[in-house]
Amino acid sequence: MGKRRRVTERRKTRPAVLGGMIAVVVGGAGLGVYALYGGAAADERTGATADHKAVPSGPLTAAEIRTASTRFLTAWQHGRVTEAAAATDDPSAAGKLLTGYTKDAHLKDVTLTPGAAKGTEVPFTVKATVAYRKLSKPLSYGSALTVVRRASDGRPLVDWHSAVVHPDLRDGDTLVTGASGTPPVKALDRDGAEITTARYPSLGTVLDGLREKYGKKAGGTAGVELRVVRGKAAKAAKLSDKTLVELSKGTPGTVKTTLSPTLQAAAEQQVAKRARASVVALRPSTGEILAVANSGHGFNTAFQGSLAPGSTMKIITSSLLIDKGLASADKRHPCPKTVTYGGWKFHNDDDFEIKGGTFKASFARSCNTAFISQAKKLKNDDLTKQAQQVFGLSMNNWAIGVPTFDGSVPVQSAAQMAASLIGQGGVRMNPLNMASVAATVKSGGFHQPYLVSPSVDHRTTATASRTLSPKTLSQLRELMRYTAAYGTAAEAMSGLGPDYGAKTGSAEVDGQKKPNGWFTAYRGDLAAAGVVQAGGHGGDTAGPIVAKLLKLGG
Repeated sequence: MGKRRRVTERRKTRPAVLGGMIAVVVGGAGLGVYALYGGAAADERTGATADHKAVPSGPLTAAEIRTASTRFLTAWQHGRVTEAAAATDDPSAAGKLLTGYTKDAHLKDVTLTPGAAKGTEVPFTVKATVAYRKLSKPLSYGSALTVVRRASDGRPLVDWHSAVVHPDLRDGDTLVTGASGTPPVKALDRDGAEITTARYPSLGTVLDGLREKYGKKAGGTAGVELRVVRGKAAKAAKLSDKTLVELSKGTPGTVKTTLSPTLQAAAEQQVAKRARASVVALRPSTGEILAVANSGHGFNTAFQGSLAPGSTMKIITSSLLIDKGLASADKRHPCPKTVTYGGWKFHNDDDFEIKGGTFKASFARSCNTAFISQAKKLKNDDLTKQAQQVFGLSMNNWAIGVPTFDGSVPVQSAAQMAASLIGQGGVRMNPLNMASVAATVKSGGFHQPYLVSPSVDHRTTATASRTLSPKTLSQLRELMRYTAAYGTAAEAMSGLGPDYGAKTGSAEVDGQKKPNGWFTAYRGDLAAAGVVQAGGHGGDTAGPIVAKLLKLGG
């Protein structure tokens, strides 16, 4: 998106200094807005001068977009780094990465071909040769740039981000060709067959993570390759280095995973049916991860996503309320249309209410107010402690074999604390976290999920400090079983009972028309959770994805 400049019209405006010059903002009904600069005196009657020039404003024209993009691409293609960098809105960062494109990535014979502009975005293709010592291989890929108008002088420039150079780059990342440093790995599924992205497209990020963690430990030798080396920001997001071109093969070490070929194949097929879908399946009795898939094959939302889980969080909240004697499955529980807490008014979907109903009925229908109504009886850190101590979440200590986000349930107060009870506010989860929550209910205790057995590298896994009481656990299972049989999860879970349980969720996201749809469930010794971002109700979107895996593995 282009960078826009907002100008607020006021009756009295002081001149602003731009680049050492005085910029006068003139506004009026029916008139354009201009910034004037220069050294000549203004005409007393009009305030204009002959040598002052108006700073261009407003939307970019097609000619401006074409000229700016051509200037940048032409200079880059011909190796004129200073000139190409000057055609961007961040010459310093652009110059550094474009210099490295030749010196560090060892790319030559670069040909850049622009496509048809789509608004201010210009797609282009890149063809080059990776040449390192006596080794060389061709490289081709697509990228895109966006042209913006610089506020100070109106000049059209390329909006600089590292992704302009290559779409796999985050800002701060670099491209490097040389001995990889980390040997490759040959990852195997639980049956001993090799895992490849040709077979399982979703697993590219998982394979990258396995290589980073086990490449040296597994006994392989490094090859020569062009790769993305992650910078500070990408490392903070737990992204692994990525191989783009392999010039000479290293000798891979072997790493065995817990993935089930049957469930992984099914997971890939299911998420491919929907945009922005992710799913995880695991074994409650052990924590073994049996499948992980994302319909977008870039960022691993299933393991590393940080999303509000919506009403699936009510599993954890229910365990807390039952523990504290604030709710009981078969006892009456309030579910009014609305509840106000901390200055916020909380609603149920379509403002429904349940008169004289039980807590089980409220859970099965996902009544928000049934949970918000209890906020005044809770301490600010109660939900955080429950998530950590019982479900092993929000402590940033899972060690599954590849990078993960372990959920976040921060201590909050007032309305935000109340919102967290229904999976909004500051609570953040991903399908791995929520599959683990369902698995904890099924197994009766937390088993940290893992993709590679801890026995391989003798790593320490996360533990929970306590388990639910038999009374609370029994009621929690009854809540999830009733929801799978008669509640919002019934359609998706049809035919899977009786040893099952489920919870749906819809999480509102600012600026998004439809909520994220969530679903977590278990059947037998298999638990799974999924999310479809901007998909709508979880029972309709993520539900069928999860149910398909449960049918295969239950």
